[in-house]
Amino acid sequence: MKRTGIERRPILAGLVTTLASTALRDIARAEASIAEDEWTEGHLSGTFTRPAQPMKRGPAALIIAGSGPTPRDGGADTYKLIAAGLAAQGIRSLRYDKRGVGKSRPLVTREDDLVIQSFADDVALAAASLARREDVSSVILVGHSEGALLSILAAAKIQVAGIVLLAGTGRKLDVVLREQLAALPLPPAQEHLRTESYAIVDKLVRGEKVDKVSAEQAALFRPSVQPFLISSFAIDPAAEFAKVKAAALIVWGESDIQVKRSDFDALQKARPDAKAIALVLTNHVFKAAPADTTDRAAQIKSYDKAAPLVPDLVPALVTFIRSITR
Repeated sequence: MKRTGIERRPILAGLVTTLASTALRDIARAEASIAEDEWTEGHLSGTFTRPAQPMKRGPAALIIAGSGPTPRDGGADTYKLIAAGLAAQGIRSLRYDKRGVGKSRPLVTREDDLVIQSFADDVALAAASLARREDVSSVILVGHSEGALLSILAAAKIQVAGIVLLAGTGRKLDVVLREQLAALPLPPAQEHLRTESYAIVDKLVRGEKVDKVSAEQAALFRPSVQPFLISSFAIDPAAEFAKVKAAALIVWGESDIQVKRSDFDALQKARPDAKAIALVLTNHVFKAAPADTTDRAAQIKSYDKAAPLVPDLVPALVTFIRSITR
């Protein structure tokens, strides 16, 4: 069903178990038909995934991880599964440990030095490395969550065949963060922490560092991470996406409790020409999830590393990549 330019892909609830079993068998077959090579470029390390049988030159997807210290495969193996699915369809890909994580750890000695552009520069570095390969004809950026924003920022600097935004935010990060803080369940005795968080966000938006942060707030707002937050809060993802000239695909899961419909809509509004797909019963990491987004326990449980991707994701990526690289 199409609605205002958005394609809504249904997954019938009664078929989810059957689809999951089928997907697991498909993954096993796919893994037998692909090969993986270790990749390094500068301070980054990753995995280049390709079909096991030699093929002529073709497009390659650069898979960019989401927020936090995320390794190449993703916390729920989402990126590993995407790579395997693409390779089974003859499409190469590269995924890498973010700087400061895994085999890309050595570069980062001070967290204070990191800003959002540091990670966008890594995308450009990896994309340039891909483009130099003799077996790669073109590069498509596939960014997930924060990786979608990094893809947008990198696409302004480098030439790519296309850009895919998976669960990307379309509103400024401080707005999204406030929304997530508001939804966080807290006992009445700790409600002051929410108010305290809002005050910290206000200062960071103004570019002001907060030198003293309580122990409860340290995980999110410790002084060493504030330069990164300040640099991120200054960016309007939708406005930057509107400047990207490359062909674009926007994909979002309707059961995503981290990125909202308003983000999906903002990105589509910024680039009305982009292909936009909303996947039902799909969470933030593109695994099957309940329709009820208020059931936080059930939603968190759906972030299962062993679960397959929802069946419509990889075909959507393959179709888009082939359509722009024929």
